[in-house]
Amino acid sequence: MHQLTNLASRLTIPALLSSVLLLATGCSRYNNNGSLSIAGVIYLILAIYAVISLLKQDWSLGKKLIWGIVIWFFPIGGSIIYLLFSGREG
Repeated sequence: MHQLTNLASRLTIPALLSSVLLLATGCSRYNNNGSLSIAGVIYLILAIYAVISLLKQDWSLGKKLIWGIVIWFFPIGGSIIYLLFSGREG
């Protein structure tokens, strides 16, 4: 029950963010002139936050590499998956 409560407390902001990102993924991350669109900026902020959070963890190198690969190969979804299910502290 404690794990369910912990997941529910972390789910509100990422769930809201994921629904916004789902709507934004229909658009390209780049505008016609090559600059980042709003979806691109949101993705960039989310990815940077996930990577900084990953680097702060006191995990083994293998676990960090696995999560880094998930974030890298699944750009928006990988960051959201990491933030929801990584079991990070605080």
